[in-house]
Amino acid sequence: MPENSFVKNNEESQERIWGMLCHLTALLGLVGIPFGNIFGPLLVWLYKKKAYAMVDKQGRESLNFQLTMTILVLIAALLIYLKIGMMLIFVLASINVVLVLIASVQSYRGETFRYPFRIRFLK
Repeated sequence: MPENSFVKNNEESQERIWGMLCHLTALLGLVGIPFGNIFGPLLVWLYKKKAYAMVDKQGRESLNFQLTMTILVLIAALLIYLKIGMMLIFVLASINVVLVLIASVQSYRGETFRYPFRIRFLK
Protein backbone atom coordinates (compact mmCIF):
# COMPACT_ATOMS: atom_id res chain seq x y z
CA MET A 1 0.00 0.00 0.00
CA PRO A 2 1.49 3.37 -0.97
CA GLU A 3 2.32 5.81 1.82
CA ASN A 4 -0.11 8.47 0.49
CA SER A 5 -2.98 6.02 0.76
CA PHE A 6 -2.14 5.32 4.40
CA VAL A 7 -1.93 9.03 5.24
CA LYS A 8 -5.24 9.71 3.49
CA ASN A 9 -6.97 6.84 5.32
CA ASN A 10 -5.51 8.02 8.62
CA GLU A 11 -6.78 11.58 8.02
CA GLU A 12 -10.26 10.28 7.16
CA SER A 13 -10.23 8.12 10.26
CA GLN A 14 -9.20 11.08 12.43
CA GLU A 15 -11.95 13.22 10.91
CA ARG A 16 -14.57 10.56 11.64
CA ILE A 17 -13.34 10.13 15.22
CA TRP A 18 -13.45 13.87 15.91
CA GLY A 19 -16.89 14.05 14.27
CA MET A 20 -18.07 11.28 16.57
CA LEU A 21 -16.65 13.11 19.59
CA CYS A 22 -18.70 16.19 18.67
CA HIS A 23 -21.73 14.10 19.60
CA LEU A 24 -20.41 11.80 22.33
CA THR A 25 -19.04 14.60 24.49
CA ALA A 26 -22.62 15.82 24.92
CA LEU A 27 -23.05 12.92 27.37
CA LEU A 28 -20.81 14.81 29.81
CA GLY A 29 -23.97 16.52 31.02
CA LEU A 30 -25.25 13.18 32.31
CA VAL A 31 -22.23 12.54 34.53
CA GLY A 32 -22.78 15.61 36.64
CA ILE A 33 -20.82 18.29 34.78
CA PRO A 34 -23.06 21.38 34.68
CA PHE A 35 -23.82 22.22 31.05
CA GLY A 36 -21.36 19.51 30.00
CA ASN A 37 -23.75 18.67 27.18
CA ILE A 38 -22.93 22.07 25.67
CA PHE A 39 -19.30 22.55 26.70
CA GLY A 40 -18.16 19.11 25.48
CA PRO A 41 -19.29 19.53 21.86
CA LEU A 42 -18.31 23.22 21.94
CA LEU A 43 -14.71 22.43 22.90
CA VAL A 44 -14.36 19.71 20.25
CA TRP A 45 -15.92 21.94 17.62
CA LEU A 46 -13.74 24.94 18.44
CA TYR A 47 -10.60 22.79 18.57
CA LYS A 48 -11.04 20.93 15.26
CA LYS A 49 -13.56 22.85 13.11
CA LYS A 50 -10.87 24.39 10.91
CA ALA A 51 -9.00 21.12 10.49
CA TYR A 52 -11.95 19.00 9.37
CA ALA A 53 -15.08 20.04 7.45
CA MET A 54 -17.06 17.16 8.95
CA VAL A 55 -16.26 18.33 12.49
CA ASP A 56 -17.45 21.82 11.59
CA LYS A 57 -20.80 20.49 10.32
CA GLN A 58 -21.36 17.86 13.00
CA GLY A 59 -20.19 20.20 15.77
CA ARG A 60 -22.72 22.83 14.78
CA GLU A 61 -25.42 20.18 14.50
CA SER A 62 -24.59 18.79 17.95
CA LEU A 63 -24.45 22.23 19.55
CA ASN A 64 -27.77 23.28 18.04
CA PHE A 65 -29.41 20.13 19.34
CA GLN A 66 -27.87 20.38 22.80
CA LEU A 67 -28.85 24.04 23.13
CA THR A 68 -32.40 23.10 22.11
CA MET A 69 -32.47 20.24 24.62
CA THR A 70 -31.17 22.51 27.39
CA ILE A 71 -33.94 25.02 26.75
CA LEU A 72 -36.55 22.23 26.75
CA VAL A 73 -35.20 20.78 30.01
CA LEU A 74 -35.29 24.22 31.64
CA ILE A 75 -38.92 24.61 30.57
CA ALA A 76 -39.68 21.11 31.89
CA ALA A 77 -38.00 22.04 35.18
CA LEU A 78 -40.45 24.91 35.52
CA LEU A 79 -43.28 22.43 35.00
CA ILE A 80 -42.23 20.37 38.01
CA TYR A 81 -44.71 22.40 40.02
CA LEU A 82 -47.48 21.10 37.75
CA LYS A 83 -46.40 17.50 38.46
CA ILE A 84 -45.37 16.79 34.85
CA GLY A 85 -41.89 18.27 34.81
CA MET A 86 -39.97 15.27 36.15
CA MET A 87 -41.52 12.95 33.60
CA LEU A 88 -40.74 15.41 30.80
CA ILE A 89 -37.13 15.70 31.97
CA PHE A 90 -36.80 11.92 31.97
CA VAL A 91 -38.28 11.66 28.46
CA LEU A 92 -36.05 14.45 27.15
CA ALA A 93 -32.94 12.89 28.70
CA SER A 94 -33.81 9.52 27.16
CA ILE A 95 -34.36 11.05 23.73
CA ASN A 96 -31.10 12.95 24.08
CA VAL A 97 -29.07 9.83 24.90
CA VAL A 98 -30.58 7.76 22.09
CA LEU A 99 -30.10 10.45 19.46
CA VAL A 100 -26.55 11.23 20.61
CA LEU A 101 -25.60 7.55 20.33
CA ILE A 102 -27.17 7.26 16.86
CA ALA A 103 -25.41 10.46 15.75
CA SER A 104 -22.08 9.21 17.11
CA VAL A 105 -22.30 5.92 15.23
CA GLN A 106 -23.30 7.60 11.98
CA SER A 107 -20.51 10.16 12.30
CA TYR A 108 -17.99 7.41 12.91
CA ARG A 109 -19.19 5.75 9.71
CA GLY A 110 -18.52 9.03 7.89
CA GLU A 111 -22.19 9.86 7.41
CA THR A 112 -23.74 13.23 8.16
CA PHE A 113 -26.36 13.15 10.91
CA ARG A 114 -29.21 15.63 11.22
CA TYR A 115 -31.10 15.71 14.50
CA PRO A 116 -34.87 15.46 13.93
CA PHE A 117 -35.71 18.57 15.92
CA ARG A 118 -33.49 21.47 16.88
CA ILE A 119 -33.38 25.23 16.81
CA ARG A 120 -30.67 26.44 14.46
CA PHE A 121 -28.65 28.78 16.66
CA LEU A 122 -25.45 28.20 14.65
CA LYS A 123 -25.79 28.15 10.87
